Amino acid sequence: MNSEGGSLNSSSQHYTVLARRFRPQAFDDVVGQEHVSLALRNAIRANRVAHAYLFTGARGVGKTSTARILAKALNCPNVKDGVPCNHCEICDGISTGNDVDVLEIDGASNRGIDDIRSLRANVNVRSMRTRFKLYIIDEVHMLTREAFNALLKTLEEPPPNVKFVFCTTEPNKVPDTILSRCQRFDFSAIGEQSIGARLKEIATAEGFTVDDEAIELVARRARGSMRDSQSLFDQLLAFSDGTVHADDVHRMLGTASDDLLVSLFAAITEHRPGEVLNLLDSALNSGVQTGELLDQCVGYVRDQMVTLSGGATVPLCSVGSSRREDVQAQAGTLGLPNVMAAFQILSDVKGRMIRSTFSRVLLEMALVQISMLENLTAISRLLSGQLPSLPAVTAAADAPATGDSKQPTSVETTEKKTAELASEPANPAENSAAASEPAAAQVVFAAGSESDLMTKVLSQCSLTVSTSLKAAKGFAISAPNRLEILLGRTYDFQRRVIEQPDNRSALRNLVRELTGVDPQIGLTLIDEDRPETPRPTPSSAAPSAASGRKKPEVQRESAPQVKGPSSLRIRTDVNPEKDAFVQHVVDAFSAKVVRITDAPARQDHAKPDADSGAADDWFE
Repeated sequence: MNSEGGSLNSSSQHYTVLARRFRPQAFDDVVGQEHVSLALRNAIRANRVAHAYLFTGARGVGKTSTARILAKALNCPNVKDGVPCNHCEICDGISTGNDVDVLEIDGASNRGIDDIRSLRANVNVRSMRTRFKLYIIDEVHMLTREAFNALLKTLEEPPPNVKFVFCTTEPNKVPDTILSRCQRFDFSAIGEQSIGARLKEIATAEGFTVDDEAIELVARRARGSMRDSQSLFDQLLAFSDGTVHADDVHRMLGTASDDLLVSLFAAITEHRPGEVLNLLDSALNSGVQTGELLDQCVGYVRDQMVTLSGGATVPLCSVGSSRREDVQAQAGTLGLPNVMAAFQILSDVKGRMIRSTFSRVLLEMALVQISMLENLTAISRLLSGQLPSLPAVTAAADAPATGDSKQPTSVETTEKKTAELASEPANPAENSAAASEPAAAQVVFAAGSESDLMTKVLSQCSLTVSTSLKAAKGFAISAPNRLEILLGRTYDFQRRVIEQPDNRSALRNLVRELTGVDPQIGLTLIDEDRPETPRPTPSSAAPSAASGRKKPEVQRESAPQVKGPSSLRIRTDVNPEKDAFVQHVVDAFSAKVVRITDAPARQDHAKPDADSGAADDWFE
């Protein structure tokens, strides 16, 4: 037993992680940094090697490995065309970091001026067995200002057989006096495809079978770092039993699958917060970590922004490329303003989650909040003075509450009025239009059928028009082929919506389609305390007492015609307690009206004034 234990301990001590065993040994082995490898090889061929180099880039992209390869290419006795042999004693010593003439210094732990003075004292000592002595200082930005100043003179005029290679992840912290004395090479992040190809080679060399989806997940998670990908892959191989699947990666990392992410954001897009919570609960119970899921959600929103902005060739960072169409379809439904708002919400939660002990609650609140986002595109256009077209209502809306409590609504009354209208002389054009429509789709256009007609109109018109029509005080068929909309004077926003040319045309076409009659539609503005009864003729008078003062009677025949533009006066024309749009906004955002001020007026040209009451023939 003791011998077996000793053997086990011996084997574990000699195990070398993948990141070290598969470290690049030649310029061609450095993945994703071809521009650096080509420049250094050409410099060696032409004997134009500089005395100091600065390698910058993120962690794990090959800076220190390239510095070692440069040292071997300069000192290997069997070098050919800038490529070391990697078999001689010098190459082996440099690869393991044990060569006496290639000194690797950690800038974080040897950052003081005394360390640099020791370096300066040893610089003039000739190399023992190699052509060049190299100083590789990793994380050079950690040196103190005094240490940098002490290094300046030596760095500018070193002995001819000494070369310096500085590696750093934060070149902005290196003084300009050092930067100007070095040749700088920027190492870029490694692409996911390059990382995936390298991981496949490692899996084959190690004798493991790994799914392509699992390799893609590890490559995405590495975020451009080859060393990070190899460390994760090493952990994944130890986690498996010889075969690695995508589910193994998710269980090891505590992340959600692509299917779960797509389903989660499908529920968010369709505004179903209950399903969002159910999916989130199922994911967390299966081992998904809240922090990892939040990062995935941030990446998913970023992918929606990329697809919505037209980045067809930009790779996705949250799901596989096979899911691009799903991401793009959801992004198109949400719209870019909603996507950007979702990103802001998730970013705020990410910052708060670091300092919180109830991360699950924060994530639940964030996802539910995103699922309840309204159409921010419509709101932004509305604030700029435009009236946006919102999605059409898919479910039948409730009939508007008409002001005439004596208006007939029963089936018997409707049939009676229909029979009376049928006994009158009919318009041949109307009869032919009605005959061309299917009987089941038509609604009788006669006095008493207003409720049935407007119920169908509200169920088929756009959400904007439907909301405005619901604010009407009543509807009446006051004359053959004429439908009157009675609207309170303070409902200025609803009036503007109905008067939009597109909305006018759509409403008239919809009534024609439902009834088979080419209608005349009028809009009449009435006082709030006026008995809400339809006027029998267009010339009826409308007494006004909306603001407590007497107004002159408005006659249709003598109604003044507006020649110039009219503007909405917020403080005098809008009553926040009665304006339906204001109340809708207050309910949607749980707000309250604190102060009413005038905004820059939006001009409406060639429309009847809100106070004139002459708004009967604006459809014709």
